[in-house]
Amino acid sequence: MGFATKLILSFIFGLIGSAYFVYGRKRSNIIILFSGVVLCIFPYFVSNGWLMLIVGSIFLVIPFVIKN
Repeated sequence: MGFATKLILSFIFGLIGSAYFVYGRKRSNIIILFSGVVLCIFPYFVSNGWLMLIVGSIFLVIPFVIKN
């Protein structure tokens, strides 16, 4: 994957992560809150585009799989 693809993925995961963070804080749901924080931070540490897509997808799905 190219630089532009990784940049767009970072933006998308950060945007969704910030929405998860706000929603998790509003509902006092620690799982959604934690997923939001991870989605906002992990693109800084992952440089491989495929790995970023896999990890981001996992943390997008976690709040739906694990219920509080």
